Amino acid sequence: MLFEMKKALITGITGQDGSYLADLLLAKGYEVHGIIRRASTFNTVRIDHLYQDPHVHGIHLFLHYGDLADSVQLVKLLYELRPDEIYNLAAQSHVRVSFDIPEYTADVTAVGTIRILEAIREAGVAPRFYQASSSEMYGKVQEVPQTERTPFWPRSPYGVAKVFSYWATVNYRESYRLHASNGILFNHESPRRGETFVTRKISRSVARIKQGSDELLYLGNLEAKRDWGYAPEYVEGMWRILQQDEPDDYVLATNETHTVREFVQLAFAHVDLDWKEFVRYDKRYERPAEVDLLIGNPNKAKKQLGWEPKVRFEELVGIMVDADLETNRLQLYGTKPRA
Repeated sequence: MLFEMKKALITGITGQDGSYLADLLLAKGYEVHGIIRRASTFNTVRIDHLYQDPHVHGIHLFLHYGDLADSVQLVKLLYELRPDEIYNLAAQSHVRVSFDIPEYTADVTAVGTIRILEAIREAGVAPRFYQASSSEMYGKVQEVPQTERTPFWPRSPYGVAKVFSYWATVNYRESYRLHASNGILFNHESPRRGETFVTRKISRSVARIKQGSDELLYLGNLEAKRDWGYAPEYVEGMWRILQQDEPDDYVLATNETHTVREFVQLAFAHVDLDWKEFVRYDKRYERPAEVDLLIGNPNKAKKQLGWEPKVRFEELVGIMVDADLETNRLQLYGTKPRA
């Protein structure tokens, strides 16, 4: 019997989650297609390793130029590819930046989801669809911890856009019987996290300060509380969501909360430094409206998906700091260890 390889399409494949998801799906034997935006510089650094050994992965990875603002190209791609699964991970995903470019954030993060859902209908395909929803939708939280039934109260243009996408996914599921699901993911980090996000900004600065490249780290609100997990585990949760017979919505979280201050303390302690000597406050990094507390209850995902996080907060901080120490060492000294 001829084995037919499953085909997946990932928007946002060059981001943290997209790259880990590509790793996972290729390891599971999928043919993986990713949408990337045309740029004047290469922006595929997170997935370049997949091409280094074509016998393992690269032969089944294909990239296509496209944009969530271009509905015509989305329809053409779906006609051509006819994927079994679609993971919509693309977005303008920086919460603080969404206050500066709210219209663009809404167009890509919110309306972009509608464009994909409409492209599915227009192309006449029937893939399983995953929408990357966010804990930022809870914003001014209405209960602790947050579950799939907690009301949303977003506190940023990004959060508002994600609420739009969440309900669009539910609406298309109910209106057109699409196999469309939401993963409400709480903060999840890794060495592939973008350098402007607070956790990676901290781990990268700690490495640079320890190795003499930087002197100070400037941050905004240190008291914000977040539920932080490890990104590779969360993309496995995405995959598990789409393997269910019936579409549904799931919270993926650790059910623990920690402050930014705790992240800073652990990161500096990991390299035997006192954080108070190196961290300074800068009001430019404050949000106009802050989300004070996020903590998710993943019981539904545990029961129905068999998913639960294993990497906890302190280990996560160590993973990120160690990775940035190695990256910075290589930048400073090449392949030779420091004398």
